[in-house]
Amino acid sequence: MANLELEVPMKTDNVFEIGSMSKQFTAVSVMILVERGKINLDDEITKFIPDYPMMGEKITIHNLLTHTSGIKNFTSVKGLNAISKKDLSPVELIDFFKDEQMDFAPNEKFKYNNSGYIILGHIIELVSNKSYEDFVNINIFKKIGMLSSQYSSHRGVVKNRAYGYHNRNGFINKRYISHSLPYASGSLMSTVDDMLIWQNAIKNNLLLNKKTTDKIFTNYKLNNGDSINYGYGWNIKSTDNVNTREHGGSVFGFKSMAVYMVSDDIYVIGLNNCDCNSPTKITRDISRLVL
Repeated sequence: MANLELEVPMKTDNVFEIGSMSKQFTAVSVMILVERGKINLDDEITKFIPDYPMMGEKITIHNLLTHTSGIKNFTSVKGLNAISKKDLSPVELIDFFKDEQMDFAPNEKFKYNNSGYIILGHIIELVSNKSYEDFVNINIFKKIGMLSSQYSSHRGVVKNRAYGYHNRNGFINKRYISHSLPYASGSLMSTVDDMLIWQNAIKNNLLLNKKTTDKIFTNYKLNNGDSINYGYGWNIKSTDNVNTREHGGSVFGFKSMAVYMVSDDIYVIGLNNCDCNSPTKITRDISRLVL
């Protein structure tokens, strides 16, 4: 059901919040600016945010993209609930976590980290002189025809919106949080058809040249040589000798998962409007069945 209260059945053109799958769009936005010569992957945070506390370390755009920065993940910082309903600017959100002790030195470990993508969203705004929402809308959604995709909104009227739920011994409406919190790490909305347009645009180099796209899908390594099984906004994996690019997402009321089998050109995506069930297993199972 797209809406339980109104008894509206689900349709394939319903619009879902996709959570952390938004990181793909942030990563591609960064790489668009890399191609334009506005950002270098070796640039440090302080080139764009001079007062950012680097804790004596060199933290680069590459580290933010690959979750190897060591910066504390803001979703685990004490006090998050107190700000969860407030509409914060990117600067206010960064101020919330920037003085936290780092978890490790850059490129010493891989640890999934929303904070890095919050910083990337702010850098996109600083470099482009556009809001993150406008940059993605102009340079990605409108450019390739993702006409049902947008930055999430509680107030705006979203045609074909699927409403989100929790299951607490029965379904309840999703908890309210400001979309300024997930921001560039998880605040986009899309449909299954739009996400296929996205996948084909990436595959056919419609937004980036092949050399840049190859950088996105490189399985990067730590200082000790261990692979992190992550590129820029995608997990890079091999299952049953099949190379895959995949990513999931979770935000209050929604879960998502997409798997792309590279050599066989199979793309399977699952979107769910209850965070009580993850589509990860069924999405992977379907991709194996198709294979």
